[in-house]
Amino acid sequence: MKIPWWAVSFAFVALVAASSSQDPHLSSARVVFQTNYGDIEFGFYPSVAPQTVDHIYKLVRLGCYDTNHFFRVDKGFVAQVADVVGGRSAPMNEEQRKEAEKNVVGEFSDIKHVRGILSMGRYDDPNSAQSSFSILLGNAPHLDGQYAVFGKVTKGDDTLTKLEQLPTHKEGIFLMVKY
Repeated sequence: MKIPWWAVSFAFVALVAASSSQDPHLSSARVVFQTNYGDIEFGFYPSVAPQTVDHIYKLVRLGCYDTNHFFRVDKGFVAQVADVVGGRSAPMNEEQRKEAEKNVVGEFSDIKHVRGILSMGRYDDPNSAQSSFSILLGNAPHLDGQYAVFGKVTKGDDTLTKLEQLPTHKEGIFLMVKY
């Protein structure tokens, strides 16, 4: 079955507030990505990765992730959000593009890459993160200290499980969502 491009796109991204949790790093602000498979709510670690969190919040507030999508889903490893410059189906305005093209310095921590963690994507340069990030779908200790952890999923693990069931195809070293 062919999956339409919008099947795993974000129809709406909202900022919401939530009560505090047991996680000492987690702020009370939340972002909700609405997908065709359910909502995913994120909490953030501003004390761990302040520049990254500020950057992601600004991208959300500007609507940069609206109409974006997961381009990569590797069961047990990651669901990766596309870079907003190339991943959106809607055109970007100048303010959105300017923010989306900014590089964020690598803010590496001792927080482990386990299921539900949000981790910035980047190129070989550790200070090249822009707007693509991954949601961990399993433990990935080889990423620890190499990629900036900036938050975690607070609700929506059932949606992540649904995403893991999507058909994929191999493209280079990546498992890409079939469209």
